[in-house]
Amino acid sequence: MEPNSKVKEKFFIVLRGKSRKGFCRGCIGRVEAETQQGELMGLLYGGGSNAGSPKSGGMVRREDTYSLTRHQAQLLLFVSSMGKRLELLCNPQLFSAICELSQDDLVVVRHKKGHMPGLVKNLMLIGRKENKDDLHMLGFEVEFVENDHKMPTKKPAPLPLFSAADIVQVVPSCSLPLGLQWKDGQCGGLNRRAVTRINSMPNMGSQVRQGKENHTERSVSQSHSSSPLPLLLEVGSMVEVMSNTGVTVYGVVHWLGVPVGKLDEWAGIELDYEVNGCSDGKYGSQRYFTCRGNRALFVPITKCSPDSRFVHPSTAAETVKPTNTPPVPLFEDSEEDAPPIPESGALSLLVGKMKGIQGHINSCYLDASLFSLFSSALTLDNICQKPADTEQPITCTLRKIVNCLRRQGFVPAESVMNFRTQLGCDTFQKDEKDPEEFITVLFQKVLCMEPLLKLKSRCETSQGAYTFQIFLEKDQMGQLPTVQQLLDTSCMSGDLKFEEIPSCLMVQMPRFGNKYKMFSHIIPSTELDITDLLFNSPRECFICGHLAEYECLQCLPDRKLQPGRIKQYCPTCNTQVHTHRLRQHHSPKALTVPSDVAADTSVPRHMMQLFAVLCIQTSHYVSFVKYGPDPQSWLFFDSMADRCGDDHHGYNIPEIQACPELGDFLSQPEEELARANPTQAPELVRRLLCDSYMFLYQNPAKPLSKSNHQES
Repeated sequence: MEPNSKVKEKFFIVLRGKSRKGFCRGCIGRVEAETQQGELMGLLYGGGSNAGSPKSGGMVRREDTYSLTRHQAQLLLFVSSMGKRLELLCNPQLFSAICELSQDDLVVVRHKKGHMPGLVKNLMLIGRKENKDDLHMLGFEVEFVENDHKMPTKKPAPLPLFSAADIVQVVPSCSLPLGLQWKDGQCGGLNRRAVTRINSMPNMGSQVRQGKENHTERSVSQSHSSSPLPLLLEVGSMVEVMSNTGVTVYGVVHWLGVPVGKLDEWAGIELDYEVNGCSDGKYGSQRYFTCRGNRALFVPITKCSPDSRFVHPSTAAETVKPTNTPPVPLFEDSEEDAPPIPESGALSLLVGKMKGIQGHINSCYLDASLFSLFSSALTLDNICQKPADTEQPITCTLRKIVNCLRRQGFVPAESVMNFRTQLGCDTFQKDEKDPEEFITVLFQKVLCMEPLLKLKSRCETSQGAYTFQIFLEKDQMGQLPTVQQLLDTSCMSGDLKFEEIPSCLMVQMPRFGNKYKMFSHIIPSTELDITDLLFNSPRECFICGHLAEYECLQCLPDRKLQPGRIKQYCPTCNTQVHTHRLRQHHSPKALTVPSDVAADTSVPRHMMQLFAVLCIQTSHYVSFVKYGPDPQSWLFFDSMADRCGDDHHGYNIPEIQACPELGDFLSQPEEELARANPTQAPELVRRLLCDSYMFLYQNPAKPLSKSNHQES
């Protein structure tokens, strides 16, 4: 195909699609030409020592790419992991701040000793430019800040070099604690200079002009107001406030906004200890959040500084983020329930650090379960809404958690601990529980809902349950089973059927915590077909499609008859199949067929859609959640992904990552998944396949609603 135009200096990164002639997800390329069909012909920049030297990359669809500036391409090229390149792109606020870094800006970098604060000193050109198509990589030289908060280190040792992906936080100069001074006598951000390259190499800041071969420098001036700038805070930030008497108090921000009767933005802070004159979350006559008495302090945000106890190398300045977060609505807004987060807004609201539900004291089983059930547009909705006159206090607490997650993208640990206390059991407050135990209490005691599942055996009455546990023998399945195969085999082996189509089906895998699992890897089924698992429901013959009257458990693993799928037959096919010498010993069971159903009736299929997966590894629960109908709309959530400070004075840092590679993997045909090698899958995909604990499905035609509640 002949190209129709020539495009110069246009870079891109591949976001999706299968590998095509050298291009794969995370690759960086430069457009050479574009076809009339919307395909890009480009050069591919690889990794390793020759990362800056391009080679022919072939063709890639334009809709599978994301455009980059030259500066962005150079920064990402130095990130060796393609997955981390895409993770950085999924945090646009952080990536934008990294691209605009200047000399002496304060950053927090990921280091072998943990998260460490430091000053950006130089932007380094990496690699040789031997021909016109070569592209220098860019990395940052960072000078660590000593623990005394006063002076950068003066050791003459070479400064360490970091990639853009190593920077986990860009701290705005206006958010530095009062009195924090650097060696030039200026607070970071005042009289800022453009980043320079050592050895008189050219300035490569994001606002620097690209072009001339003689690499002449151009200064970048940035004007700043001499008046103090307000601190950029968010709910969950740890801060300190100095009183008029000179006493410093510490606490966590629970509310941001303009109180009634004020003109400027204030912060509502829960202090670490009781102080006379403080409230329980009220200011004036208005309640803005809830905490213990004498702990709520309301002050202008200009009076707040980051908690200096955690601004040192062993911890990270994670409480401050360069975001333009809109004012947070009142914490207690019980009149209107927040709708689920739509697919279009999920990434901007949720992805990043200090996102999701903050873990605390073995709460990961609860954090992962709540996030899976209530976070996105595909998860459950309206199930915690009841008439105000019948609602329990614990249900109000749950609603606040859900609304806070959906409106702000972050729920502080205190809210979860309050919820655990209201559950009423000491073990819920201190110990780690299994998700199925918490889910049963959640739906039965908190939401007051009837069992989600009604299971019926051939010989017994109907039994209610909230989750479904897989029970089977290992030799009944292959080495890499799907959830569909596990569910079918378990129901057939236990002679169980669903009495009615469930609105939500949570399937627990054959494993017990992190100590035992029957299968090393399990393939998720994005859809579960439960048509053949319904009691007294019409079913079609596995062979000819006519009305089935028999089913056979012994045929389930038959490799000649699509192993792992339920086998039911019409009378004719049942006779033919079981005349085979290898099946003559089988004992087919007669099905109860509705009398008003004709033999040639077309049987509709009843499907359940996967919306979340709970996983466990080394006693720690995490979750994968589908946030929209697009196959690649997946998130990975960890309520304790990192930690700031020690066990006594620190806090956990929750993190949410976009995980489109899971959608790429699950979009493959079932035959390819059956032949897949899980050990070669991307890291997060491999983690799901290996660590899956519970798969959560919903019936799109029968959502959970108020009608499912028990009568109060």
